Parts: sequence; structure tokens; C-alpha cells
Amino acid sequence: METSTVFTAPIVACIPAYNEEKYIAKVVLATSKYVDKIIVCDDGSDDMTADIAQSLGVTVVRHDKRLGKGAALKSLFDASKKVGADVVVTLDGDGQHNPKEIPDVVQPILAGKADISVGSRFRRHNHVPRHRAFGNSIITSITNLRSTQKVTDSTCGFRAYSNRAIREVDIRENGMGVDSQILMDARAKKLKIVETGVSVTYGSDTSTYHPTRLFAKIIMAIVRYASEEHPLLILGVPGLAFLLVGLTYGALLLHIYDTTGLFILSYALLAIGGVIVGLLTTLISVVLFAMKNFLNRLRGTSKDHNVIVSD
Repeated sequence: METSTVFTAPIVACIPAYNEEKYIAKVVLATSKYVDKIIVCDDGSDDMTADIAQSLGVTVVRHDKRLGKGAALKSLFDASKKVGADVVVTLDGDGQHNPKEIPDVVQPILAGKADISVGSRFRRHNHVPRHRAFGNSIITSITNLRSTQKVTDSTCGFRAYSNRAIREVDIRENGMGVDSQILMDARAKKLKIVETGVSVTYGSDTSTYHPTRLFAKIIMAIVRYASEEHPLLILGVPGLAFLLVGLTYGALLLHIYDTTGLFILSYALLAIGGVIVGLLTTLISVVLFAMKNFLNRLRGTSKDHNVIVSD
């Protein structure tokens, strides 16, 4: 396997792949020119993806069933730490990313200017399908909320990570929302993030998810992570608002009934609904807050899942 002498630090390429037998050989061979080692995670494919990758001499991490891109990245990060990677570069296995741009993406890490270098499809003149660009703009805007380290492309999987980043980033999302979740977690851990313009080639839409379904999955992943990290803000504040609305309508209903004898059913429903939703949401936020603090004290433990590693 050809290795590059361009870099002085061990560079490991991590490639998540699901049913990519048409593209994986080309991606691996092109990537091998710019890195010291390649690890492919076959996320439960039912085609020849893993066999082709292994025949090319790379390390293959296999999931016995499909767990999702986030789970694949988690396995890849674990494997890269075991081989002593100083820098990890991630790119998709479907050929959308150009391995020739690995030096550009990795350079900010090697120069000590960043912990994560995020490839951005919107910093170059790429033809991005309109539905992708629109969905990404919404997801990226949400991901950028309350952050001073804003990016233009929070869903691009072409990235480079420093050794510190792969050790400290907590991958909680198993699905396609992992790229945005990683950025949110990296910001919470004060990791420095920069963007590097990259090209992208789509051809036919290679996503295994319908755009609407993919968008919903990523949004839910962001909301889930934000709720776990800031439960009192994300759930507690709306819960108190619902509770206030319910109590207000309850008081208004009692006042009207006391002065006129009229019982307004809509007010009663709003009062009951507001109080119930408010109390439940507030209670959940308090429980999540307590759980977060407890888990923070147990930080360092990790969940295992069934993987097979082969060289």
C-alpha cells in the first residue's frame, strides 16, 4: 500500500462505508497516496464492501448489522486511537470527496491552528443540489446557535481531527446527525474549529435516505444533544412557559365562572393542557439535568458494540 511522505505526523484516514462496493476501491487507492494508514468501517453492508477494502490491505472494522454513520465513526475513532494516530481525516466511501484535497484539510491541524478542520462545500464553487443546500443552511444555522465558532457546512463528512479532538469528542449520535453533534460537543469542550473549502461530486443522489427523512433525522439529533446538554434551557424554560399559560387560563376561567357563571370549555382545556405539559416538561428537564451531572462524574466509561477488526 502506497504511503505519503508529505506529512511528518502519522495520518490515519477513517472511511465509514455502507454498501459502497462500486466506489470503495477507488476511494481507498486515491486516499492511500496522502495518508499513512487507512481504516474502513463496514457498517453492516450486505455487499462486497468489506472484502474489497480488506483485499487492498487496509484495516477493516465490521459491524455485524447496520448501526449508522455515528456508530461507524465511533468505531473508527476507537480503532485510530489504538494505532496511535496523531491526525485523523474522515471522508465518505461513496466517492463524493476528493482525496487529493486531504493535504488542504489536514494542514490546519498540522500547523496547530485547529483541533478540527471542517470541509466546506460552500467555500468553493460546487454544484450542490438545491434541496441539499437549503436543508444544510437550516441545519447549520441551528448548529451555529450560541457559538462564536460558526461554520458554513455543519454536515460535511470530509474533516480532519487532532489527537486531542479524537480523544475528547464524545460521539453520542449513532445516525446521520453525528457531524453536527460532533461540532456542538467540540465547542462545549473548547476545541478550536476552522473551515477549509473542499469540492464535492454528486452525480446521482447517493444518499440512502430521502432528503426529508434525512433532514428530520439530523434536526432530531441536534435537538436530542441540546436537550441532554442544556435540559433546563431547552426543556425547562418552555415547560415553565406552558405552566404559566395553563395557570393563566385557569385563573381566567375561575374569574369568568365566578362573575358570570359561564364555564368556557376551551379555557378549561387550555388550562389543564398547559399545566400538565408544563409540569411534565419541567420535571423531565430537572431529571435530565440531574442525570447529566451524574454522568459527568462517570465520564470516561464507554458503551461497547459488536465489531470485528481485521487487517
